[in-house]
Amino acid sequence: MATANLPKSGAISRGYNFASTWDQNAPLTDEQHAAISALSSAVAERPFPPNLIQDQSTGKDNDSHVLVPTSDSVDDVAAVDAVLVNTHQFYKWFWDLESAMKSETEEKYNLYVNTLVERLQICDGILNQVDDTLNLFDELQMLHQTVATKTKALHDACDRLLLEKQRLIDFAEALRSKLNYFDELENVSTNFYSANMNIGNGQFLPLLKRLDECISYVESNPQYAESAVYLVKFRQLQSRALGMIRSHVLSVLRGASSQVQSAIRDSGSSKNSFSEGVEASVIYVRFKAAASELKPVLEEIESRSSRKEYVQILSECHRLYCEQRLSLIKSIVQHRITEFSRKEALSSLTRSGCAYLMQVCQLEHQLFAHFFRSSSQEDSSLAPLIDPLCTYLYDILRPKLIHEANLDALCELADILKIEVLGEQLNRHCESLTGLRPTLQRILADIHERLTFCARTHIRDQIANYRPTEEDLDYPARLERSTETSSDATVDDNSDIFKTWYPPLEKTVSCLSKLYHCLEPTVFTGLAQEAVEFCSISIQNASKLVAKRSSTMDGQLFLVKHILILREQIAPFDIEFSVTHKELDFSHLLDHLRRILRGQASLFDWSRSSSLARSFSPRVLESQIDARKELEKSLKATCEEFIMSTTKLVVDPMLSFVTKVTAVKHALSSGGQDQKLNSVLAKPLKDQAFATPEKVAELIQKVTVAIQQDLPKVMTKMKLYLQNPSTRMILFKPIKTNIVEAHAQLQSLIKSDYSAEEMESMGMVSLQDLQAQLDSLL
Repeated sequence: MATANLPKSGAISRGYNFASTWDQNAPLTDEQHAAISALSSAVAERPFPPNLIQDQSTGKDNDSHVLVPTSDSVDDVAAVDAVLVNTHQFYKWFWDLESAMKSETEEKYNLYVNTLVERLQICDGILNQVDDTLNLFDELQMLHQTVATKTKALHDACDRLLLEKQRLIDFAEALRSKLNYFDELENVSTNFYSANMNIGNGQFLPLLKRLDECISYVESNPQYAESAVYLVKFRQLQSRALGMIRSHVLSVLRGASSQVQSAIRDSGSSKNSFSEGVEASVIYVRFKAAASELKPVLEEIESRSSRKEYVQILSECHRLYCEQRLSLIKSIVQHRITEFSRKEALSSLTRSGCAYLMQVCQLEHQLFAHFFRSSSQEDSSLAPLIDPLCTYLYDILRPKLIHEANLDALCELADILKIEVLGEQLNRHCESLTGLRPTLQRILADIHERLTFCARTHIRDQIANYRPTEEDLDYPARLERSTETSSDATVDDNSDIFKTWYPPLEKTVSCLSKLYHCLEPTVFTGLAQEAVEFCSISIQNASKLVAKRSSTMDGQLFLVKHILILREQIAPFDIEFSVTHKELDFSHLLDHLRRILRGQASLFDWSRSSSLARSFSPRVLESQIDARKELEKSLKATCEEFIMSTTKLVVDPMLSFVTKVTAVKHALSSGGQDQKLNSVLAKPLKDQAFATPEKVAELIQKVTVAIQQDLPKVMTKMKLYLQNPSTRMILFKPIKTNIVEAHAQLQSLIKSDYSAEEMESMGMVSLQDLQAQLDSLL
């Protein structure tokens, strides 16, 4: 190729890169690509020259004439006839033709290459100039960068200088602000020690605030030089200022108290009224005028109550206020409560005294809020005033409570304090009456203590140690008289119910019902367990006396009746009647002393577990008593005794007969050695002396008479003692079962050993008829 001999130049690569870049940055459109494709298709196949369009497919080598163009004819585009004799000539002719075609084809490309080479040379010259220009531009850019770097360094230096200047200015200002706190010492000291400085001065409170700021700053920065010295001086000034405040508050309060006392003396009114008349208007309305003078100072103190110095001065102001108020009203309150105690009973005194103190506390709380708005909600603020006033009522009530022995009166007092005063009135005015609560709870605790003592005394004297009279043990006559009386009374009249109760039972139920809502659950539980236990013992002792006086059955039914009533009456009490008793046991000490005396142990042998401390230490024994379970146990045992005694009363002959027959059959089955006895026992049952048909008929007749005569009497007594039909049915059911079982056992024996005629002659009742007869008794 001719291009292989072209000189290598940088313009070619730059041109190619430029063309590639141009092709990427300015791509052809679809229409342009289509036009190029059409042109390429049009010139893809060039037609043969006209002189060559002949038939060349004959293939004859000898006398064929082929028309081939020569080199000259190619240039002139003319056809030349050539005669090809052999293959060599053909190849030569073909080579010449191909060379001519290549020469003709490459001629225009060579021209184009020459043109490009000339233009590349021109471009190389231009590019060399551009390179020189670019080098100059790079040098200029480097110079500009150098200048910019130096300029930025200059700007940075200026900025650093400005920052340093600002830092120094801030440091100077900070140092000046810190020094201001120390410099304020002289200014504040001069003002506080000035002759014109007082609480009413408008500069006092701002100076006090600035003084607090200085103290806070010095306290938080102890690392500064002489900070401790300045702190001491600042605190001295603060103490002087707070002392001025205290003196001012005391002066204003004393002045107000003097004015009120003068007004009361001028009015000449008596001290028999506190909330009405001149005292109310003077003691409260005129005393409020002092609040306007003290309010700015007191509000300032309350706003700084987070600091201990102001907490102390605020507490001191509270104390001064309470002292002045107490000096005004203590004599009036004491006189009024004393009048209550002279004219009213204990319950009325308690109710009136509490209502009076609550009225005083509300008024005092309202007045206190005018002076101390923020701290008026604290319970301890008014304590120096309220506690002495409450003490007057407590001192009046306590001696009366100590001498009060009536349970009803003590229960009424407990209800008054617990329900009316503490439960209703104090909860309704909880904020203003909070100061009364400790004293009222103390009075209530004294009432509970006295009530507990009186209750124990009542249980011991009226229940445990009760001595019944003849009338108390007159059973069943008391029940019969009550039945006759109740037949004439209305259905809702229950006034005679308690008359049939044994007095200790009535006293127990009455005592527990009174104490249930008055005492704490733990205290009531102990008293209830003790009362029920003693009441049960008293009833059991009384049942023995009734049994001796009337009959065993009366004693049993008496015990069942009262234990059922007691169990029913204590059921509503939502407590456990179980109490754990602890006691010290020294029984082991005797054995240990005996061993020491015998020489078996040493008193000073500290190395063993039986040392002196261990040996003489008592043992703690715990025992749990459940009064309700003991009651159930006693009731069960009594019911079983009644059931067995009633069963024996009715069917005792049958039971004896069945027992004898069982013994005879057992002796025969065991095969004894006594031949004579065996011969006697070997007789048929109806031939035995105790089991002849006549004897059996006789015992059946006795049982029938008992069922018809004795058992109805028993049921009558049961109805007399036990009014509840279901209770009687529960108690009668095992009796009926025992009677039926006794008849069943007897019938079984009769059927096996007696004939039908003998059985019929005995008059035995069928079990169905017997059950119907027993059911009719209910």
